[in-house]
Amino acid sequence: MDGAAIYSELRGAENSRRLLELSQGADAHAAIASLALDFVYGKVWSRDGLDRKQRSLVTIGVLIALRQFSELENHMRIGLENGLSHREIEEAIVQAAPYAGFPAAWSAATSLSDLAREAEGSRD
Repeated sequence: MDGAAIYSELRGAENSRRLLELSQGADAHAAIASLALDFVYGKVWSRDGLDRKQRSLVTIGVLIALRQFSELENHMRIGLENGLSHREIEEAIVQAAPYAGFPAAWSAATSLSDLAREAEGSRD
């Protein structure tokens, strides 16, 4: 499947357009953007075996363990769009704590709280 189409479904048309545009360049950012679209979204996210909600949960756990918190926030948003509840993401964070470390889990919990406040603010 087309990685740009999947990315657009997960992150929205505007984010997809920006990543696709970035992938057309000639620097390292372009190469990484192109690989993300082709491999991550075109090959991995399009596989059978896990639905998108499950893929989001796995991705969130891995990003917590790797302490990739800016990317984690993106994938928390994607997870919510893919049907994860706030509570399910909280439980993933708690589950990650003994394996990835308490500082990583604490930072992930902070990211989730920030997203909840952001969502609350956009409803006002």
